[in-house]
Amino acid sequence: MSTATVKWIDGKQFIGIDSTCHSVVLSTADEGVGIKPSELLLIAVASCSAVDVVEILSKKRLQLTNFEINVTGEQDPNPPWTYRKISIHYRLTGPDLTEKAVAQAIELSQTKYCSVAATVRDTAAISTDFEILQNLPA
Repeated sequence: MSTATVKWIDGKQFIGIDSTCHSVVLSTADEGVGIKPSELLLIAVASCSAVDVVEILSKKRLQLTNFEINVTGEQDPNPPWTYRKISIHYRLTGPDLTEKAVAQAIELSQTKYCSVAATVRDTAAISTDFEILQNLPA
């Protein structure tokens, strides 16, 4: 079973602590000191998939030299501002990356391994795309 704790600091500021005692500061946008909780969900979707993609490409013996994910979410205009669309854009750099290998890694992450995507998929449509960037000469 996974566990987490959220502790109130002051005002609309909180600290979230995971089961391994790692922490993240959370707040509302007007407090401006931490991550907005709703955007933490976007970070969770992206980072869950990032772990999968790195592991899958490593198992394929494909080296990454740079990897970044940009994620956007469209929310309902009224409370509770439910996310309805999440778009994930992967940017990868590596000497031997192929379109096929990257596409397979993303597909496996999204359909088989990423627990966060699986959890939100019934509420928010998740779309993905990617680009492979050229390695800069040394």
